[in-house]
Amino acid sequence: MTKDYLSELINTVKILRSPEGCEWDRQQTHASIRQNMLEEAYEAAEAIDENNIEHLKEELGDVLLQVLLHSQIADDNNEFNIQDVAKMLNDKLIHRHPHVFGENKTKDTKEILANWEKLKAQEKTERKRTLDGIPKLPALLKAMKISKKAVRAGFEWKNKEQVFECFESEVEEFKNAKNFEEKEDEFGDILFALVNVARWNKIDPEVALSKANQKFTKRFNKLEEIANKDLSELSFDEYNELWAKAKKLTNK
Repeated sequence: MTKDYLSELINTVKILRSPEGCEWDRQQTHASIRQNMLEEAYEAAEAIDENNIEHLKEELGDVLLQVLLHSQIADDNNEFNIQDVAKMLNDKLIHRHPHVFGENKTKDTKEILANWEKLKAQEKTERKRTLDGIPKLPALLKAMKISKKAVRAGFEWKNKEQVFECFESEVEEFKNAKNFEEKEDEFGDILFALVNVARWNKIDPEVALSKANQKFTKRFNKLEEIANKDLSELSFDEYNELWAKAKKLTNK
């Protein structure tokens, strides 16, 4: 018989929050560990990007811990418990998958996604405006969410050329900005326009930027490795030469 580690874990967290448990865990609130939830989610995402399954298993455990801690804090405050969380999620999954649990059987992905959005909208009847309900997210992710929601409401360019024209016009406005405030404003518009360029090309901008970060880090680390002196002493030409070598070595 397989051991029920999930129930054991739930009980472990309950003990940690009990008077006989850990003083640090007992002092935590939803607000005090809010940042932990974000950090653990990002570390899990990083493990996915690295295709490191063992690391992913560990990081998913850390994400789960945050869910259990918040649930136990809520239980201690007579707000809700982990069973309420599980029930709400289970009910939501069944409701949003009528093509699996209901009579509307379909395997068409576009139809499934369209139905998903309709059902979500029905569940959020208190939201009157198209862009209501978008959670706090890193700006790049939020820009994509905003863009996709606006598109579903009919706010869309006719073709890729118009998207690029919009991007180019934002670059021109940035060039013509007269002060820092204008430059900051126009730079934000450039980034938002670029998100739409990515969307039109079926690129996830968050994934693309993460890969670019990883690539730059790998190349810079190699540059640092092959340099014969302190990087602060390098001339511009030396940097360029080392960067070219680092690119060649890391592309292998």
